[in-house]
Amino acid sequence: MLSFLNRYATPFTTGLFLVSLVSGLALFFHVGPSGFHGMHEWLSLLLILPFALHIWKNWRPMKLYLTHAPMGIALALSLAMAALFLWPADSDTAGAGGPPPFAFSRQVLTHGVAEIAPVLDLTPGALTARLQAAGVPLASADQPVAEAIRASGKTEMAVLAAMLAPAE
Repeated sequence: MLSFLNRYATPFTTGLFLVSLVSGLALFFHVGPSGFHGMHEWLSLLLILPFALHIWKNWRPMKLYLTHAPMGIALALSLAMAALFLWPADSDTAGAGGPPPFAFSRQVLTHGVAEIAPVLDLTPGALTARLQAAGVPLASADQPVAEAIRASGKTEMAVLAAMLAPAE
């Protein structure tokens, strides 16, 4: 069994890395089938095992890498780059990012029902009624819908679903 693991640690590391690379690029550029998401997540998790075996198999050379500056610098920079994605946004930009559909809906919700209703092929009164039925009262037709949602304590997704629900 040990011989099998020694022979296949590096080839599986390479193969799964390539799968992760291709699926990650497809996800980043929003191309390819929806299966890329699950493939990327699950096979990247599976990559941990051959990676660990590869490190174990090549531990002596790895120890030499760890004693020189390039490995420490590369690991520190990698950690710093990862930390940037976890850094909390300041109050001016909170919620502004994310996937384009979410950013778009957040931008739309900065407007009042009088501006949003025509986009949804509704009257301002009909949209106001849908919001009220969803538990989001409006102070005026000009009040930003996002502000009313926050004040109501409802989730943005639930309110968007109510706004887009087919007419009964």
